[in-house]
Amino acid sequence: MKTQIIEELGQGDILLPTLVAEGLAANDRIKVRMSALQAAAQHAQDPNRSTSDLAVESQTAGIAPAGIATLIGGARLTGQGRLAAPNLAKLMQEIADDAATMIRAVGSGAPSDGEKANGRLGAIRAAGLLDETSEIEISRIVRLTGVAEAAGDSLHRLVMDLHKQLNRLAASCSEEALDGAHAFGLHHEDRGAVTAFMKGLNTTRGLKFNHPGLDTLATRAGGRLLIQNDIGTTDAHVVVIAVKKNAVTVTYTDVHLARAKFFISLFDEFNATWSGLDRHTAAGLGEDNSFYLVTGQYQAGHAADRNDFLAALGAALVFLIDWNKARKLLRTWVAKDDAARILEWAARQRIGHRGFLELGGNDLLGSAVRNAAPSRIGFGERLDQALGRAAAADFLKTALRASTEALLAGRSVRTVRDQIEADLMRHLDRVDGALLAAVLRQIGLAHDLVAAIARHIAVLRAGQPGDGKRLAQRCGAIEQKADRIALESRKEVDRLNARPLIGQLIDRAEEAVDELEQAAFIASLMPERTDPSLLASLTELCAVAATATEAAASGVAAAMDVPEGRRADSEDALAAVTRLIDAEHAGDTCERATTALVFRSGLDVATALSVIELARAIERATDRFAAFGHLLRRHIMIDLAA
Repeated sequence: MKTQIIEELGQGDILLPTLVAEGLAANDRIKVRMSALQAAAQHAQDPNRSTSDLAVESQTAGIAPAGIATLIGGARLTGQGRLAAPNLAKLMQEIADDAATMIRAVGSGAPSDGEKANGRLGAIRAAGLLDETSEIEISRIVRLTGVAEAAGDSLHRLVMDLHKQLNRLAASCSEEALDGAHAFGLHHEDRGAVTAFMKGLNTTRGLKFNHPGLDTLATRAGGRLLIQNDIGTTDAHVVVIAVKKNAVTVTYTDVHLARAKFFISLFDEFNATWSGLDRHTAAGLGEDNSFYLVTGQYQAGHAADRNDFLAALGAALVFLIDWNKARKLLRTWVAKDDAARILEWAARQRIGHRGFLELGGNDLLGSAVRNAAPSRIGFGERLDQALGRAAAADFLKTALRASTEALLAGRSVRTVRDQIEADLMRHLDRVDGALLAAVLRQIGLAHDLVAAIARHIAVLRAGQPGDGKRLAQRCGAIEQKADRIALESRKEVDRLNARPLIGQLIDRAEEAVDELEQAAFIASLMPERTDPSLLASLTELCAVAATATEAAASGVAAAMDVPEGRRADSEDALAAVTRLIDAEHAGDTCERATTALVFRSGLDVATALSVIELARAIERATDRFAAFGHLLRRHIMIDLAA
């Protein structure tokens, strides 16, 4: 533009968009040049340490990368606390020029702010901090690039303040609002890229709810389109996107390394290359005066592919707001890595975490635990300890989804609380169901024992020799397997703080198995020529025991479905309990009938003793199953009451 004549005509306001664009471009350059000073100091003090040459950052800012790389690589100490570097004086002049360009832009839109900034720059010059020399004190670099208020004013702090003022000016003097972006100086070919970015941003913008942020500036500077988004409110959290034809360069800074890695992970479907995650030091930024910088490059084959990448960038930004806050919250309920994975899932599902935080986050979860499971999950206990890792992650995903959907639909917090509590109860019921499945395996082994005994007796009734040794060995192995299941199940009951009733069911089932294994041992010692009437009576007793195992199995299987609200399952489970009690009575009757036969038969001591002890062991097993049935009924009634 014809700057001089326009100013002479008193129409300087028309220059403001161009000056602001130049100021923003100067901001990009001066930050690279100050980073080059820091990198040169690091290299001079420790030449063996790997140092970035800032090639990508230089190219993105429109600076010749070779000059910056030469300056950094050639830096050397020349004395105590001093260094020399190629073209250092030129770099200092360029830094001063960039600062002046930014001040000129600010002054054109806010004269008083420009005057103040000029005064600050003059004081920095007067202190000798911008002297154009071929050598520089390391302490001067620290003073130039530091931002801590305690250390007084610095060039870095001045640049940060000027950048904020330029952003405000850019917003106030924008030529147009393009789909929500403050845009000025755009060329025709820029509009599609800005529209694509804003399409992605606007798709997810609502997920930030009442949190500030996501303001976007778009301008043309240095022969390329620049898109800047402030993301949230953190000073060192910003993304700048440079677009030149179909090439996209992303510069992203963050005080949290984990969040920077999370940001990169959201674009794994694109063939983008990411460099950096370098740690940069700047006093006053971040918890330890440091931030991380990452640069991404994406070369698209077509404008459509470029726009898809830009839309993905825009859509991802909302998920960075309060990300670390959400991660810290989730880490109190699950492991650190799982917390990050849950947040990544929420981002990919376009759910996010801001709704969850908006509705209370930790209070939502704490309320669910207090109301739904006060005796199951202790204070300070993690959910993955109470539910298991996968179930805890699934529950937290539901909490995030329910919160977001409720806020978007305008539903009450009470509705969300009820939904989360119900889901927690569902997961706890699943934990109980998994433990009941282990009880079911115990009962299955008890049925195997009864069947083995019945087969042995059937062989004896047929007048064939029985293999008592094999029977004892096989049933002993079954009993050991059942013991292992019981041991592991008790550990799970304790670890998951499950209902005590489930532990008692495990105990009764184990006792029944023990009785049946003892019965098998006695059966293995029975004389081969035992009275057929006694064997028939024992066969009947085995049938009763088999009925008991089948009733117990069907009762447990039905009980596992009762929490889902299936009334028919509760009726089946209670009917099975009745059959267990009937089996216990039938077992008593059969055992007494067998005992009476023994006393009337005048058998030898070995035969009489083996038959009586076998009958008593099987009958005791039916007693254990009857006790099991009473416990099962209590378990079912608790579920029905819930």
